Amino acid sequence: MTGKPIYLDHQATTPLAPEALQAMLPWLSGPESMGFANPHSMHRAGRAAAAAVEHAREQVAALLPKGGRVIFTSGATEALNQALRSIPRGPIAYSALEHSAVVNAAMAGGEEVHELPAGADGLVDPEVPLPEGVGLVAVMQVNNEIGTIQPVERLAERAHAAGALFLCDAVQGAGKLAPPEDADLIAITAHKLYGPKGIGALWVRDGVKIGPLMAGGGQESGLRSGTLSPALCAGFGAAAALAQARIEADFQHLSGLASLARSILARWTINGSETSRWPGNLNLRLAGLNFPRLLSDCRDIAFSAGSACGSGTGAPSRVLTAIGLEPVEARNSIRLGFGRYTNHEEVETACRALEAAAAAQGV
Repeated sequence: MTGKPIYLDHQATTPLAPEALQAMLPWLSGPESMGFANPHSMHRAGRAAAAAVEHAREQVAALLPKGGRVIFTSGATEALNQALRSIPRGPIAYSALEHSAVVNAAMAGGEEVHELPAGADGLVDPEVPLPEGVGLVAVMQVNNEIGTIQPVERLAERAHAAGALFLCDAVQGAGKLAPPEDADLIAITAHKLYGPKGIGALWVRDGVKIGPLMAGGGQESGLRSGTLSPALCAGFGAAAALAQARIEADFQHLSGLASLARSILARWTINGSETSRWPGNLNLRLAGLNFPRLLSDCRDIAFSAGSACGSGTGAPSRVLTAIGLEPVEARNSIRLGFGRYTNHEEVETACRALEAAAAAQGV
């Protein structure tokens, strides 16, 4: 296959929405318009930049539950670290499916940690036993590798009954699904919902005490020091508003793409639940598949073997291992990620090319 590249890696990142780019441009301009002004300055240009930041904050907050505040961060990794490392708590329980930003931050905090298992369907049992004295439970809304949608509402309810806070990594769900209403802390990032890279947010429920992760000038009400970028904030806000407006249309579009892909790749086995999943993510395996060769043979298709954050390590996927796959099965797996701007022709062309390349391997 040669020709125009086809991008099917939307769990790793999404293209910047044109509306987000347009919202950013005034704040990237030169000295004539003063769009470069520091939003923390008190002069007129600074106040205009600050107003753009606050407008963006309202747009992002509209994706999240009511009764909380949005703290802008550099991304979800920082937001999760702040949630895990700056609040008083007891032992931490996190699911076996969590992103490394949760697992490594929890382990680095010096607290006792517990891993909550996942089933072969890629789901955490909503009635999974919680450790005694648990202070914080962390379960993501949508898994970034296999796309399964977790029962976060029930898990949050049970965390509260145990006297714990509930943290939700909603990176893959924000702007695509209804927010986890009962969470106490929610981390999201702009570049997974067609916004710019380099900005994310931590949502904190009213009444939940949280401290700064780093010391500095005290911006973001003393919770996140550092000069905010009005351009990044504006892009994030515009992307969030667009996602909210298109939530149903995007879901229907991606569902159609997933059905088309499954019809072509019918002999491949899906990893995780067939039903409780985000349709923009298909994680599939085929016995005997040589992934590096497939990637080389289909070099015009952007797809992956799993999380971009963990690629290149040589180790089998931690998530696929957690749902019971053997190392060889994990290495026989690929992830296809569809997006808002993916069309049916691209999916059909890519899937037929992947199937033909796999067949050429004799599998």
